[in-house]
Amino acid sequence: MRTIQFREAIAEAMSEEMRRDDSIYLMGEEVAEYNGAYKASKGMLDEFGPDRVIDTPIAELGFSGIGVGSAMNGNRPIIEFMTFNFSLVGIDQIINNAAKMRQMSGGQFNIPIVFRGPTGSAGQLGATHSQAFESWYANTPGLKVIVPSNPYDAKGLLKAAIRDDDPVIFMESEQMYGDKGEVPEDEYVIEIGKADIKREGSDVTVVSFGKIIKEAYKAAETLAEEDISCEIIDLRTIRPLDIDVILESVKKTNRLVILEESWPFGNISTEISYQVQSKAFDYLDAPIIKINTADTPAPYSPVLLKEWLPNSEDVVKAVKKVMYK
Repeated sequence: MRTIQFREAIAEAMSEEMRRDDSIYLMGEEVAEYNGAYKASKGMLDEFGPDRVIDTPIAELGFSGIGVGSAMNGNRPIIEFMTFNFSLVGIDQIINNAAKMRQMSGGQFNIPIVFRGPTGSAGQLGATHSQAFESWYANTPGLKVIVPSNPYDAKGLLKAAIRDDDPVIFMESEQMYGDKGEVPEDEYVIEIGKADIKREGSDVTVVSFGKIIKEAYKAAETLAEEDISCEIIDLRTIRPLDIDVILESVKKTNRLVILEESWPFGNISTEISYQVQSKAFDYLDAPIIKINTADTPAPYSPVLLKEWLPNSEDVVKAVKKVMYK
């Protein structure tokens, strides 16, 4: 099987769907002439032309609204944000129009639109460019939220998102665009709402998603040297949340650690903790531990940023704690 970059998987998913359906188009800042801020739309302007790969002004509220209106009229837009930090300018269109329109119209309008772009920290970008918005959007009924961690999942899930008849938030990472992974050349689509067990284990369940899951993989290798077996679950989809896969794993391992690149208050790991303790409390042999960023805006200093972000050492400590070792 061939190996391609994350950015190439994203471009392939969009291009294949645009060849299949003329109602699909891509719109955002620098997506056309510049081939995308992260080269995730490289070559698409040449193939599809300026009517379907559209450069916009720096006006997220404007082009988000255009996308929603276009979706109401039979198109299937892909709206790229250079970063989801910038989506805050257009969040009114996402929350109050895209997410609510089906219900407010009594089912007369569905909004087949994908909002995609990077989320979370990407190094020394400062406090206003390093925020994770998964829990913000997952808090909104009417939105589906996807955060893939590798090229294979990214392509299959993005194709599913584009085909979905409801609005989807598709979150990537600036630090993953160069990641390489095996991706089939044949057609495939990954069902939205299904988590994936990336590593089977017997002693503790580790749940994560997005780029931070790499730290869980590193921790699992370290812990294996001490005969501690970690089962790693990649959520892939945040909403709808595949709680059943987590519950079945916890019933086997009796311990749960959740790793999430997010502030600790009111995040995805908080929701998972609640659901597990309410549905599988009798199976737990230790309190659930969740690992998050520090409860501060992201620092610019690389020394402080390293302390702010969770890492594999944090996972190792948490696993040993729930193992009482």
